[in-house]
Amino acid sequence: MPSPTPRPPRRSAISVQLMTQFGLDQGLTLEQCLAGTGLDWCLLGDPGAEVVASEELELLRNLARHLGQHPGMGLQAGRRYRLNTYGIWGFALLSSATFRSAVQLGLRYLDLTYAFHSMHLEEQGDDAWLTLEEQDLPDDLRAFLLERDVSGALSVYHDLVNAPLAVRRASFRIPEPADATPWRELLGVTPQFGASRNCIVFPRTLLDLPLPGANPQVAQHCEAQCKIILARRRARTGFAGRIRDLLLARPGQLPDMERLAQALHMTSRTLRRKLAAEDTSFRQLQEEVLETLAEELLSSTALRLEEIAERLGYGEVSNFIHAFKRWKGITPGQYRLVDQRPARDSRM
Repeated sequence: MPSPTPRPPRRSAISVQLMTQFGLDQGLTLEQCLAGTGLDWCLLGDPGAEVVASEELELLRNLARHLGQHPGMGLQAGRRYRLNTYGIWGFALLSSATFRSAVQLGLRYLDLTYAFHSMHLEEQGDDAWLTLEEQDLPDDLRAFLLERDVSGALSVYHDLVNAPLAVRRASFRIPEPADATPWRELLGVTPQFGASRNCIVFPRTLLDLPLPGANPQVAQHCEAQCKIILARRRARTGFAGRIRDLLLARPGQLPDMERLAQALHMTSRTLRRKLAAEDTSFRQLQEEVLETLAEELLSSTALRLEEIAERLGYGEVSNFIHAFKRWKGITPGQYRLVDQRPARDSRM
């Protein structure tokens, strides 16, 4: 089973604001919502503030502790994630030409959303499959986070086309809840629980729906802004930045943690602890480096995929393609076409 895509080190505080308001609306106090998170209430009034994932998870843990994780609570919370709460990412989707292009753009910059699952789209026959992959989710919040991410994704679709998604079938890894009614009301079908993966299946023809707000120039501008914001959030400082720089210095020959720890004259346990103190891990930094290098090689060179895979240390090109699709939601070939399109368009 492939390793999950790591979450970015920082995320917008808008999600914390939404979930805090959700708790307040359920009768909790601000102190109950923010207890143990390390977050200051002043943060809730700053639309540009950022938090780390562990802080948001602690807030959600507070909600679950005080409200109880009854079936459908995450679905209810996910309805608060409307397209206009995602900032420039939401504008980029609204300006896309079709639902397909909106999905592809949205998945490329999924790290600008508040989802705790990675997602990718597959097309099989008459069906389109949206799969949600877990990313080291804490067991005590697994069901809530799945509910919230699924509900939020369907809210985005509704805002794009002003209609509910016509779900054909759905399956989820979580155990069957005591009451599946909230799921049935959201999806229009009863999902299969205890399945091997989390996925929502809908008609493939929906991908070709034209979007009413289509504007290629605006979409291109918004995507450029998404790229800048994501690069800024992924920027590393401190010890994590030092490790990332060391990894970038050896593309294709990434040292393992033991070797890197020896080079820094410390134990691997100490290295792991220092990275954890900065809310990251060695595996996460490796994934970030590989993703960054892959983007650069696809954008700035004419190397074949086999050559790029070899330079990045992948034994098989299929492994590289699978990893890239996990990162971006599209294949390397599709990414290269999209990345080069603005340059071609500007010459017309």
